[in-house]
Amino acid sequence: MKRIFLCLLAMVFAVAGAMAQPSVKKVQVIMVPDHSDAVYKLGEKVKLQVIALDCGVKLNDVEVKYQISKDLMPAHKEGALKLKGNEGVIEAGTMKEPGYLRVKATVQHEGKSYTSYSTVGFAPEKLQPVVQEPEDFEEFWAKNLQQVAKVPLAPKMELLPDRCTDKVDVYHVSYGNIGGSRMYGVLTMPKAPGKYPGILRMPGAGVHAIGGNTVNAAQGAIILELGIHGIPVVLDPSVYGALGNGALGSYYVNGIESRDSYYYRRVYLGCVKGIDFLLSLPNCNGKIGTLGGSQGGALSIVTSALDKRVAASAIYFPALSDWEAYSQGRTGGWPHYFRNEANRTKEKLATIRYYDAANFARKLEAPVYFAYGYNDLTCGPTTSRATYNAIKAPKSLVTVENSGHWLYPEQTAAMWKWIIEELSR
Repeated sequence: MKRIFLCLLAMVFAVAGAMAQPSVKKVQVIMVPDHSDAVYKLGEKVKLQVIALDCGVKLNDVEVKYQISKDLMPAHKEGALKLKGNEGVIEAGTMKEPGYLRVKATVQHEGKSYTSYSTVGFAPEKLQPVVQEPEDFEEFWAKNLQQVAKVPLAPKMELLPDRCTDKVDVYHVSYGNIGGSRMYGVLTMPKAPGKYPGILRMPGAGVHAIGGNTVNAAQGAIILELGIHGIPVVLDPSVYGALGNGALGSYYVNGIESRDSYYYRRVYLGCVKGIDFLLSLPNCNGKIGTLGGSQGGALSIVTSALDKRVAASAIYFPALSDWEAYSQGRTGGWPHYFRNEANRTKEKLATIRYYDAANFARKLEAPVYFAYGYNDLTCGPTTSRATYNAIKAPKSLVTVENSGHWLYPEQTAAMWKWIIEELSR
């Protein structure tokens, strides 16, 4: 029973890390753009066909209230639509600059409120990051990389028998990082003899345990799922809850007043050190990849840009991208710190330019697989697409017109398949 419980727990962690697809609601408002690809030319007007469903059956004569905004910016238009019979049309207007236009629709039914979103793009291929690159950006990170390179790896590995399968071994691991800290993670390795590529699986935001990725490791890869907070990642869940609600509640802005004290300095360098750890394993074939979404997407970009030993990167809806776009009246990246004008001090803006994932995206050289959803309310499509457009390396793009901060299982599987095949060449 203990083994079954731990396996189920690991599955929960894996799903959480992938930003799982939400369940279907009883009542849905479905909005269908009049362009089949949901992409428009600048100045073109958008019409959305609207249908309200209850358990898949059309609702008659229901009122739909709607708000229209540019991605995550405040709504600039509101209205209400009485469905004629069971269908109606929302005229959402247009945009004169590249970006995304979002319609939020809400219906009341049987005493409950139900909300849906539909987002369309305007010349998204023309979006570029707003963030400025400091003149000494590369010099700053070169010096930091020299510092972390001098830190002894001092690796530790503890087998987790209850998480192992007949094909994969699972370890709780750690290694040295700057400032006397350590990076922790869960390592999954194929049991069969041979040489395998190594993949750094970067975590989404928050403070949480890590279960391990036995499913994809069984496909022929060594996977190190990293934690970023310098604490073991196999503790009781209550520990992470306490830290997330306490000392690490706003870790993503800790030390933001200075580029040398900012929280992500240790994190970025610790991720690079993870490459050293993977390459130290006797059964690693020397090919390294990075993969992650949200915060993990940013870390995948950053690590690949800082270390040219990375041969491929899979990235979905990266956070920490184009933070300061809010200062230009455009949606900025998670954690949306600069949405509040009071936070846009000279010192904080100067710091974030050294850490913004969009600045690192410009430095990528290895092949990239990139995905994002139009209805993402955490990492808006504006920042994701601008970051993608800044990439000059060989790249492929998957857009998910109806997804939020998640991918469909088929798309996640395709991403894993791509990176394992890319590294196995």
